[in-house]
Amino acid sequence: MFMNEVVFVLHVIIILVFLCCAVRLGQGVLMIFISLSAVLANLFVLKQITLFGMQVTCSDGFAVGGILGLNLLQDIYGKEAARRCIRASIFAMLFFIAMSQIHLFYIPSAFDQTHSSYVSILGQTPRIVIASLTVYYVVQRIDVFFFGFLKPYIQNLGSRLIVSLLVNQALDTILFSFLGLYGLVASLLDIIIVSYGVKCSIIAFGSYIASLFKRYAVKEAL
Repeated sequence: MFMNEVVFVLHVIIILVFLCCAVRLGQGVLMIFISLSAVLANLFVLKQITLFGMQVTCSDGFAVGGILGLNLLQDIYGKEAARRCIRASIFAMLFFIAMSQIHLFYIPSAFDQTHSSYVSILGQTPRIVIASLTVYYVVQRIDVFFFGFLKPYIQNLGSRLIVSLLVNQALDTILFSFLGLYGLVASLLDIIIVSYGVKCSIIAFGSYIASLFKRYAVKEAL
């Protein structure tokens, strides 16, 4: 039986491999990858595991693919492509909400053995996805203000970006944990610590990974 820590590392590695393949296959596939990462993160967030001695969820690995993927998309194809991808991700999550609830409306037959499991998993989907979208909108608005607020105090653009990202992701993690997971998980504090730790690691090493993966982008995009 694999330890969760080993599975988590393998999970991140597999996500990075698929991200590299998506970069190689072009803009459309990369946008699909990012949108799917958003949907899967909201689907798998309800499963609780013990990781590094803390009670967390299974969805933190998808932050790696989502954040790095969006950064690569913007770097290779421009800001407009990143904006389109964000809109596509929001559309995918809203479609997921609608279809998950339609699925639950079907009355199972006497032979069905899966309906109760679907109810347990998909019954919380509207709350989780709406919390995710609400937090995204609020945090982006705050980030725009905060980034401008920092300019007189931090002249270096790179340093200002890092500080802004650290604050941005802290707000995102805390707000989503309370709005989307409060009352559903054993320890919000553990989830916040691990999730924020993963995001800080992406901020710290993301530029190196992105530079490495960019080499595999299709030539037309460079």
